[in-house]
Formats: sequence, structure tokens, C-alpha cells
Amino acid sequence: MLRLAAPLALAELGWMAMGIADTIMAGPLGAAAVGAGTLGNMVYYPVVVSGIGLLLGMDTLVAQSFGARDPRDCRLTLISGSWLGVLLMAPLMLLIWASIPALSAAGANPRVMRHCAPYMLALVWSIPAMVAFTALRRYLQAVNIVKPVTFALVSANLVNLLGDWVLMYGHWGAPAMGLAGSGWSTSLSRVYMAAVLGGAVLWNERRTGNRLFHLSWKPDFVRIQRLFGLGLPAAGQIAFEGALFGVVTVLVARLDEVSLAAHSIAVQVISTTFMVPLGISSAAAVRVGQALGRRDPAGVARAGWTALLLSGLFMGSAGVLLVAAPGAVVRLFIRDPAVVAAGTPLLRIAAFFELFDGFQVVATGALRGVCDTRSPMLAHLAGYWGIGMPVACVLCFVYGWGAPGIWIGLSIAIILIGSALLAVWRKRAAW
Repeated sequence: MLRLAAPLALAELGWMAMGIADTIMAGPLGAAAVGAGTLGNMVYYPVVVSGIGLLLGMDTLVAQSFGARDPRDCRLTLISGSWLGVLLMAPLMLLIWASIPALSAAGANPRVMRHCAPYMLALVWSIPAMVAFTALRRYLQAVNIVKPVTFALVSANLVNLLGDWVLMYGHWGAPAMGLAGSGWSTSLSRVYMAAVLGGAVLWNERRTGNRLFHLSWKPDFVRIQRLFGLGLPAAGQIAFEGALFGVVTVLVARLDEVSLAAHSIAVQVISTTFMVPLGISSAAAVRVGQALGRRDPAGVARAGWTALLLSGLFMGSAGVLLVAAPGAVVRLFIRDPAVVAAGTPLLRIAAFFELFDGFQVVATGALRGVCDTRSPMLAHLAGYWGIGMPVACVLCFVYGWGAPGIWIGLSIAIILIGSALLAVWRKRAAW
């Protein structure tokens, strides 16, 4: 599990590091720009990631075929996943374009929107590369080729950081584009990532006889439909979770710039810690799927519980850090005393759900390996929207607790979701 999970966790941290670098680079532009970047991302990522979540069924099908020693079927799923990705690109781009005026209509701070709108317009052009990268990544990791994934994401940080420096602040003769320059830099880095994984697939095919190019590339609608059926609940789960964080960010944007900046940094912190169990979750989906493909029920259970143990060790440690030194963590992003004071209680609240946040995402991956994408979707819908959001709104706006009230609602939801999915996995692993 560690051989697969560690590179994938490092890859996810590499992905998250781009967002952290963008936030730090935006710091000199002021609190409005920092908040605008997070506001844009809180809208962009739920839409795009839930859309490309339709490709998560590739984890299940490719891993099971690999476990059954059927490389031809693995490649056929890659072809079908590529076709599904092509169908996703235009709708996702249109949704992001349409969301920009919707944010203004929702009452987002006008000073924030002056930075946010051009930033999101630049990010739109990264969507085709994100879709291609996702399809290639799901295939490669399911056949135990993970080093190119890690290399692509870690090295892309250098591309992104250089692009931020050049485009945001106008170095090397480029115009100073402010936060929009960060969006263009991100788009370029994602094109780079997709190209790296495309090269990895081509290298692997050359090494194994180019069998991918001896297969028919005509759309296999039966397989595409199966991928869609597996991916739709997974996409729904991501949408429910991402939309909640997007909505609460919009709600915090209605308060004041300091609260939004503090919320933005707290989201960056918990998103960073979340990347490690997210990588473990992908490994769990692959290892569980491979064990199911080779008809090894004991291996299915062992893979899932091992992944949950690794997640618990890491996220428990992260929770201790957030309780012990929340102010120091906030100061890594910004030195503004008001933002540090506002962000400290948010991280202390987050510390209580860290362990369960890891459990819910890893259990989701393990369940995906046994073709159960429906249970996580229902748990996230009920936990976030049936319980978490109502509690957050009441505490924030009725009792006047502000951003901490919203985070308490999120904490309650995540603890309940993590507990529920642990129970579901325990039942599935007993098979």
C-alpha cells in the first residue's frame, strides 16, 4: 500500500502546492486578491472536479482488469475514458463562464470580484488539459505506473511558480496581469502535466509492443455507459462536497474581507492535509479493485483497512498540529494581524474533523474499488446538505457567530460522514 500510496500522496501534495504558491504570490496584492483567488477556486474546482469525477470509474474497471491479468481490457477502458473526457470539455467550460456573473448576482464583494472575474476567465482554458490529465492518470495508476504522475505534479509547480512571477508582476517584459496572471500560469502548468502523462503512456506502449494502437478507437458506448454509471455517483459526491465549500465561501464573502481571507487560508490548510489521504484513497481504490479482479476477498479487506490505518496516522497527527499551533500556520500565508486572529479559531475547529475527513475520503476510495460509488454520494448529500449546511447557516447568521459558526457546521457534517462510511466499509469488507 505504501509503495502505491506514497507517490500518489506526494502527487496530490504537488497539486495542492500550486494553490498554496498562488495564494502566497497573491499576498502582496492584498486581502481582496487572496480572497478572490479562493472564491474563484471554490467555484471552479467543484464544477470541474465533479465533472471529471465521471472518469473515476476508470479506477475500478482498469484495476479489476489488471488484477485479472487482462491488459487488453485495461487499454479498452482508457480509450472509452478518453472519449468520455472529450464529451465533458465543452459543458464544463460553459459552466465556468456562466458562474462568473452568478457570483456577482449572489452578492460577492465588488472589490473581490474585480480580481476574481479575470482570474476565472483565465482558468477556463485549463479545463481540456485537466480532463486529459485525469483520464491518463486514472489509467496509469491503476496499472501500477505512478512515478510519472508524481513527477508531472511536482515539476509542474516549478512551471506554475515561474509563470506566476512573470505574469502576475510583469517580469521579463510581460504585462503585470495581477491575479489573472496566476490563472494563465495555472493553465500553462496543466497543459504541461497532461503532456508529461501522454508521454508516459506512449513510452509504456512502446515498451510493451504498442498494443494500444492496435485496438479500435471507435467509441464503445456500452463501456462508456458503464464508466458513466460508476462515475456519476462519484461525480455527485464530489459535487455535493465541493458545492458546499463553494457556497460557504460565498457566504463568508458576504461578511468582510478579513473573514474571507481567514477562511481562504483555513481552506488552503485543510485542503493541503486532505491531499495525503486523497492519495491514499486512490491507492485504496486500485489495490481493492485489483484484489477483487483476482478474486481475493481477504486481499480486498486487507487493502482497505491498511489504507484507513495510514490515513488515521497522518490525519491524527495533522489534527494535533492544528490544535497546538494554529496561529503559526496562518502566519505562513499572511502576516496581517487581523487575518491571523480570525484564522486561528477556524483551524482549531478544523482540528476536530481532520481524522474523520481522512476516514471519509479513504473509505470512499476503498468502496469505489468494490464498485460502490452510491454510498459515499448519499452520505455526503445527507451529511453536508441535510445537517452541516443548516447548522452552519444558523450559527453564522442567526446566532451571529460569523465564520467560526460555519466551520462548526462543517465539522459536525464531516465527523458524521466519516463515521457512516467507516460503517459501510466494515460491512463491505466482511463479504
